[in-house]
Amino acid sequence: MSGLSMWFVNTFGGVLTKEALVFLVSMVPILELRGGLVLASALGVEMWKAIAICVTGNIIPVPFILLLITPIFNWLKQRKAFKPMVEKLENKAMSKKDSIEKYEFWGLVLFVGIPLPGTGAWTGSLIAAMLNIRFRKAFPAVCLGIVMATVIMTTLSYLIPGLFF
Repeated sequence: MSGLSMWFVNTFGGVLTKEALVFLVSMVPILELRGGLVLASALGVEMWKAIAICVTGNIIPVPFILLLITPIFNWLKQRKAFKPMVEKLENKAMSKKDSIEKYEFWGLVLFVGIPLPGTGAWTGSLIAAMLNIRFRKAFPAVCLGIVMATVIMTTLSYLIPGLFF
């Protein structure tokens, strides 16, 4: 389990239930559904319950990112203190745009769905918003990518370890 996941457990473990911790981790950028499922498995949360919690937690931020991140970034870039941070986030996200830009829907599905560092629903939604991909195309692609990531991470977090332990 990652250090960031352990921070959540150590910080909120006495206050939140296992399920609430998993939900919270699934909503956080970087960790997202992948971290949520690994944490759920480590905490002994039932697989089907963990899937529902993690998918829900990972999907909730997506519409807000797709619809609001561009105006928020534009507003923040007008503030001297935030401009460098926003430009750094934009540059980092746009450095990963090639497959999404070329294949749009399916590129976005694969970008969100293949659990590699720097990919996921948050970054995929940010790139989609910055590329002006319409919500009605981007949201289903991100959701399909989340389903794909769920299958992969459930297999890695629950099914394969279950064969050996």
